[in-house]
Order: sequence, then structure tokens, then C-alpha cells
Amino acid sequence: MIRKIITIDSEKCDGCGLCVNACREGAIGLSCGKAVLLRDDYCDGLGNCLPACPQQAISFEEREAAAFTLNVDSKNEAAAGKCLQNWPLQIKLVSPNASYFNNCDLLIAADCTAFCYKNFYDEFTKNHITIIGCPKLDAVDYSENLANIFSANNIKSITVTRMEVPCCGGLEWAVKEAVKKSAKHIPVKCVTLSIEGCVLSTEEE
Repeated sequence: MIRKIITIDSEKCDGCGLCVNACREGAIGLSCGKAVLLRDDYCDGLGNCLPACPQQAISFEEREAAAFTLNVDSKNEAAAGKCLQNWPLQIKLVSPNASYFNNCDLLIAADCTAFCYKNFYDEFTKNHITIIGCPKLDAVDYSENLANIFSANNIKSITVTRMEVPCCGGLEWAVKEAVKKSAKHIPVKCVTLSIEGCVLSTEEE
């Protein structure tokens, strides 16, 4: 049948992923760092994703497409908030000027924490913009990039999740140092997890 459906300009798309979160039907996903239409029949043609795209990479077209089918699984997942709101995730790859940072609650997670803690998504990632890193593996000072993010955006709060191991201290230090460099008052909560997958401590500043 001929019907209205979205089309995505891959040249304009910067892979921020905001359209993925805006599409409650699960029609849009990320592939190789770009937004793509996964299934014609999941696109309802209403365009909830259009205003979410800061690059204006999404538009309508009329073409032959399968009839719209309600994606029940995606609806339930979206209602539960179980989808990432941004891409990329690595601290060293994100742009400080990415639009999803402004007015967000930010989670800065050590790489290992998501695999260690059973309820990581529901307790930490949900309703947060998430970026991750490992100061030992990357062998870089994250504080400069983080300070640029904090300076360029209105960050409402920061949650840091780290492991109890000493190398994770570098991530916590980088976040606190970056807040100082930004000269902003941003509430910071640091949650330390044990290697057994339990919360050892929670500190707030």
C-alpha cells in the first residue's frame, strides 16, 4: 500500500539516538552510528520522531510500505523506559555539544559496573543520559572532556558508579575535578559497588 512513512538522511544524522527514544513503536534503531528505519510496518507515519531530531535528518515520504502493525513488545519496553537515550557512550567519543546533555540527569559509569550490578538499568541508567569509561584501560585524563560537557550544558545532577577497586578512583576524581573546572554547582552522587555486586557506599556532594 502507498502511505506516509519516515525517511532518514544518513548524511545529516549524527547518531545521537534521540529519535530512537522518541519512537515508541520501535521502528527506529542505530546501526553503525546512524539512525535507521528498522521496519516499515512499525512506523505509524505520525512523526513523533521528527521534532526529536536536532539535525533535521528525518522527514516524511509517501511510498509503497507494509501496513502499520502495533509493536506490543516495544510499547511495553518504552513504557518501562528501557532504552538508551544517547549514543555514543564512551566518554572519549562523546561531543560536549551534543544536545542530549542539556537539562539532563547524567550518569557517569565505570565500564564494569553495568555487568556487576543486577538492577543497574532500573536503579541508575533509567531516565539518565549515560556515558561510560575506564581510566585504567583508556589511560587518559577524562576531566578535560567532562569539564567541557559540564560547561557547555545545564547538567541537573551527576551520578557516578564505580567499583571498589583502586583504578576506579580515577573516574571519581576526574568527575569532581571537572565540576571544579566548570565553575558550576552540580550535585554529585558517587555509588561504589563491590566485586560481589552489592552497593558498598553512597556519597553525595
